[in-house]
Amino acid sequence: MKPNRFILVAALFCLLLLGACTPTGGSTGQMSSGGQSGSQAGVLSSFSATDLEGNPVDQSVLANYDLTMVNVWATFCGPCINEMPDLGEIAAEYADEGVQIIGLVTDVLDSDGSISDSQVETAREIVNQTGANYLHLLPSDDLSGILSQIYAVPTTFFVNSEGVQVGSTIMSAQSKEAWIETIDEMLVEVRA
Repeated sequence: MKPNRFILVAALFCLLLLGACTPTGGSTGQMSSGGQSGSQAGVLSSFSATDLEGNPVDQSVLANYDLTMVNVWATFCGPCINEMPDLGEIAAEYADEGVQIIGLVTDVLDSDGSISDSQVETAREIVNQTGANYLHLLPSDDLSGILSQIYAVPTTFFVNSEGVQVGSTIMSAQSKEAWIETIDEMLVEVRA
């Protein structure tokens, strides 16, 4: 019974920490292009990765959208998971408005840098349970420059159809209403 008590105490401690996976009050800033050269290089202007199902994805996924919201999340992050149902609703509501949401799950790598099948399965389960039925990417070499700048989750940034960042990075979970307000502001900016 003692090991079970230890597991319970450890689990409760982890739950308390979940609220601390993002800085209090959120922060804003700009992502750098992760080592790309040239003043027009965007944070996602050239990349390749795979999605949760193992399908290849590259920057062409951005081309048909005026605005893409990239939500960087982790399977251990309560605030990340709590906002995913709202993000799923927003993705559906804005599908015909030139806006898409892409998730980037950060904690699916083993210690050797390879993709962990069990962590990917955990991420898939979270996506299914929360109704976050939009594209979710796995980390790749091309995305390592972005991920190296992420120190808290959730972190969200926006890019235009060419992968150039629009507005500031947001490092906190938001309500559905706050995300809609931000998306509407970003749409005005990209369409100006």
